[in-house]
Formats: sequence, structure tokens, C-alpha cells
Amino acid sequence: MKSTQLLCALCLSLAGQIAYAGPKIDHWVAPTGARVFFVENHSLPILDVQVDFVAGTAYDPPDKNGLAALTQGLLDMGVQGMDETQISNRLADLGAQLAGGADHDRASVNLRTLSTADKRIPALDIFRTVLTSPQFPPEVFDRERARTVAALKDALTRPEAIAGKAFWAAMYPTHPYGRPATPETVSALERSDLADFYRSHYTAKQATVTIVGDLARSQAEELAQQLTAELPTGAGATATAPAPPRLPEASEQRIAHPAAQAHLLMGLPALKRGDPDYFPLIVGNYSLGGGGFVSRLMKEVREKRGFAYSVYSGFQPLLQNGPFLIGLQTKKLQANDALKVTRDVLAGFLAEGPSAAELQAAKQNLVGSFPLRLDSNRKILENVAVIGFYGLPLNYLEHYAENIEKVKASDVRAAFARHVTLENMVTVVVAGE
Repeated sequence: MKSTQLLCALCLSLAGQIAYAGPKIDHWVAPTGARVFFVENHSLPILDVQVDFVAGTAYDPPDKNGLAALTQGLLDMGVQGMDETQISNRLADLGAQLAGGADHDRASVNLRTLSTADKRIPALDIFRTVLTSPQFPPEVFDRERARTVAALKDALTRPEAIAGKAFWAAMYPTHPYGRPATPETVSALERSDLADFYRSHYTAKQATVTIVGDLARSQAEELAQQLTAELPTGAGATATAPAPPRLPEASEQRIAHPAAQAHLLMGLPALKRGDPDYFPLIVGNYSLGGGGFVSRLMKEVREKRGFAYSVYSGFQPLLQNGPFLIGLQTKKLQANDALKVTRDVLAGFLAEGPSAAELQAAKQNLVGSFPLRLDSNRKILENVAVIGFYGLPLNYLEHYAENIEKVKASDVRAAFARHVTLENMVTVVVAGE
């Protein structure tokens, strides 16, 4: 028994040491004006590179929602000297992977390749070409626009998509975060819109380059310069960040739907990246609805009453206040009861905060699981890219566990009082009676 206890104590000690360790992040500004963040890691012959641009969906012109996502999606579907099939085949031959996407704040393109010169150099050359010379071929544009319109029309039939669209619109009624793409706005897009958006937003000065893996600092400097030297100049223009959103007034929206399950969403704009309340909020949220079966919402809504298979809460920090949300699905006839219990649990948590046991459990889980967020090149890349794009401290990961552990119950109550206000909470129920 003593040996088992000693082994457990040793494991916890080692886990704590690992949790406090973070990768060393080098940072510089390339001659092109791009901001570069680099983690040197020679443990595997792999190189991961990501380039983020200030080109997310919040930068769609008011009458062209869907433009940012479509522009990003077509970057690798035809470039100078290669069509989409040739790009795909050449990357496959090299064992390289190209991916990306667009969220509310940023558009991203990333590459994973082996670091040996015979694989790395040609893969990075394709990556550079995708970034700097997309052609947006007319036939590809027509096809992808049609596909996007079809997907948006299909989404209008699905209760979860209907709920999500209505929820964001209710939280951000006059803000770019609340303006989704629609079949009508995408249908009205022209190929020239993509080219114009690319030229104005995919510039070196609006680029953040993140490099993680088997490369020396001098090679990383050369790589960042090569990737961004031929990007559009943008005529000196920079994208204007969206203004802070106004808090909505509390509301409840019911949307009829024939689905057997009701979809419930509650929330409000609550948290932006870099806010000092981030750590008390995520510690508290673990106890409220982010900790799975140990959370209050799961215990009250699922375990005690059987209203839902799953219920969750969470924060989605963005450049400006991103949402705090609670979500669940339940039987139609139980929707009102489930909603009342959910509201009661939230009100109770706002009044009381976490218990001592809940606070300790939250800290142990968040600190203990932290090494899993950094156990691969790709995960390190994702974390460092967020640090770079949002301007978080370079030692953010190094002090993550420390910042979690010093949170007190009073910090959680105060942070939630500042960011989660019931008088600003919007509710959307789809397929509820």
C-alpha cells in the first residue's frame, strides 16, 4: 500500500512539473512586417507551419457574408502553375498535409511536412505558392459557391444549425460576429470579390507566422521571409478590428421545428482574448458545466432528472467579447422543465460560486490535463498560433498552471459577476413545445 501511495505521489509531482513547463517561444518581426513565432523542437523530423491573417468572417462586408470563408477555401484550389489536382498530388507524393479554415477573427493556412530537405523544401514551395498566388479559377469558384449555397440551404433544415444561427444573431444583433453567411449573400458573390478580399487582407503586415519543429532559428527566419515576401502589399491598408459588441437585453426566442429533440442555447457576449479574468472564468466554468460528469449542470440536468444526455457550458474568447454559452438537447415535452433547471443552476452558481471541493477538483483537472495540450508538434503549433495572433504573453503557457492554481473561489464569483449577467442572457429554443 505504501509503495502504491508513493508511486501515485511521484506521478502527481512529475505531472505538476510537466504542467509548469512550456515551450520556449522565439519572436521577431520579419523584414516584410509579418510577426513570427518559433518553437525549435528536434525530437521528431517534423515541421509544422501556420500563417494566420486578419481575415476572419467578422471582416466580411455587410452585404457579402460568406466572403472570408469562401476566399480561404479556394486558396489551394488553383495557383500559378498548378491546378487543385496537381497541388493535392504533389503534396501527397511528399507526405505533406495542407489545411486551414476561417473563424470569426482569422483565416488560417497550415502545412505539416517532414523536415528532411528533400521533403521540406518542395512542400514549403507549394505552401508559399498557395499563399502568394491563388488564382480562384472561374470554374472552381462557380462549383464551390454552388456547394456552399447548397450546404447553407441544408443547414436551414437542421435544428442545431437553426439554433446556432439564431443564437449568434440574438447575442450580436448589430455586430459582425452575428452576421452569418446565407444562401442569398453567397449566391451574390463574384469571383472578383474573392480577389479583392485576398489582396486587401492577405498581406504580410496582417500575417502571423507560427513555426514549430525540426528547424534552426536561422532557417526559420529565412522561411518566414520566403513565405511572406510575395504577399499582396494591400496598399498600406490594415483591417479595422470589429468594435466591442453591445450587451443584448435578456430575451427568449422559440422556433418551431418537427424534430423530436428540442435544442436549447443560452448565453451572451462575455470574454475577449487576454482578459485577466480568463483563468477564474475557466476554473469556475469547469465546476458549472465544463467538467463533464462532475459539473453542476450535468448532475442536476442529467443525473438527477434525466432531462438530457449531455449539457455543457463554456467560454469562447475572441478578439472582442466572445460568447459564454450553455447548450443541451432534450425531449420536446421536457424543454421547459430542462430550461428552468438550467437557469436555476446558473443563478445558484452566480450567487454562490464553486464549493471548496469543486474548486479543488477543477484546478486538479485543468493542471493535470495541461501537458496533453502540448504533447505534439501540432498542439504546440495551435497554442502558439493563438498566442501570436492575439498578442498574448510569450510565457503564457509557462505560467498557465500557476495562474490556474492561484484562483480562489472569491475570484471566480467576482469574475462571473463581471462577465455573466442574467439581465443580458439570450435564450434560443428550437423544437421546444
